[in-house]
Amino acid sequence: MSIPDALSELSSLLGDRLSRSKSDRDLHGACEMDFPLTPPDAVAYPENTAEVAALVEICARHGCPIVGWGAGTSLEGHALAVRGGVSVDFARMNRVREVAAEDMIAVVEPGLTREALNTELRATGLFFPVDPGANASLGGMAATRASGTTAVRYGTMRANVLGLEVVLADGRVIRTGSRAPKSSAGYDLTGLMVGSEGTLGLITELTLRLQGQPEAVSAAICAFSDMHAAVEAVITTIQSGIPMARIEFVDAESAAAFNAHAGAAMSEAPHLLVEFHGSPAGVAEQAERFGEIVADMGGSDFQWADRPEDRTALWKMRHNAYYACRAIRPDAAAITTDVCVPISRLAEAVEETAADIAESGIPGPILGHVGDGNFHALLLPRADDANELATAKALAGRMAERALRLGGTVTGEHGIGMGKLHYMEAEHGAAWEVMGQIKRALDPQDLMNPGKMVRGN
Repeated sequence: MSIPDALSELSSLLGDRLSRSKSDRDLHGACEMDFPLTPPDAVAYPENTAEVAALVEICARHGCPIVGWGAGTSLEGHALAVRGGVSVDFARMNRVREVAAEDMIAVVEPGLTREALNTELRATGLFFPVDPGANASLGGMAATRASGTTAVRYGTMRANVLGLEVVLADGRVIRTGSRAPKSSAGYDLTGLMVGSEGTLGLITELTLRLQGQPEAVSAAICAFSDMHAAVEAVITTIQSGIPMARIEFVDAESAAAFNAHAGAAMSEAPHLLVEFHGSPAGVAEQAERFGEIVADMGGSDFQWADRPEDRTALWKMRHNAYYACRAIRPDAAAITTDVCVPISRLAEAVEETAADIAESGIPGPILGHVGDGNFHALLLPRADDANELATAKALAGRMAERALRLGGTVTGEHGIGMGKLHYMEAEHGAAWEVMGQIKRALDPQDLMNPGKMVRGN
């Protein structure tokens, strides 16, 4: 392996778009969580697929690791260059290549963010529905199979990516999928690449499924006396077939954090935050049916947000939950984790997790996209207290083990990266080795985001 030789050739290819500055390398060596600083040897800024293919071919010849970089919002160390090499930043590949309104699709470059795409789509009456909260890049969202608040209605990235252009580990450029709504032709290579976390190739183009802007939208907050009632209301709502666009849970500790951070006036109790999409009559009917369920479960204090500005404020508050909850204990480390369980086991999973956190004595707000069984805990141990740090990591471990015991998964949307690599065998068994065989077939040198997803070569 000769990383210096690779960088020399890449410098000739990219000129000043290959950065070796310490500040740039450090920026691409950090993530949202408390992983150690892990800078790459250089940062590349390609502008088109041909440059990405040439970059990968050079790195392959010299055995130089390659790590894709989107907006840097991942939470499990996905984009850290643990073996050095080149961080490929797609910030300059951020164009909308085509919007085919009649087919309800958009063709975009990987560095485009979801908010930028939806700004571009405003005049078309269409929107891209996947909303992970952060203004993530669409390439990164595909690579991590992102989801978020609207997944309960519109699905995750898996359901919203029709096709991809991908540069493989040897520099070959392939296209997966098509513009058709469905296909029975061959292996689902799009599905293989979506969620592969950059371990099989670099995404250079995405064909995305769009949705029509709903005619009517209504949102609301409602409070519950206890966590069990709130979660049971979610389960009953989903099992009743009410087509919720969003149904989010926050516990009492989260509600208090929202009050302090965003000036909200929520009672310090568990809450559901909901949104309905459809025709005016449909939205009214959905809201009425949901209101009946809430009343049966003892919910109260409905606050409706029908004006766009009120809904924007509501979901901005929810999306900023991480920062609001961090402010509970500003000197703490942040260990955030997520799990996903079958909807029938949701109450059990949430209540056991809450009891476990309460017994630990460490602050740990719980919130999440409970409409699809996915919830999060933000554990806040003191950064200088080794015992609290160990306790928090043990709590996160028990959350993962609990999810598996209940028939779920160790992550519903954060992904594996480095942080949850050690759970892959427990979740997948022999299938994890099959993933490793696929990785070795497509990337025999283990150059594409090494140290993630599967065992190394």
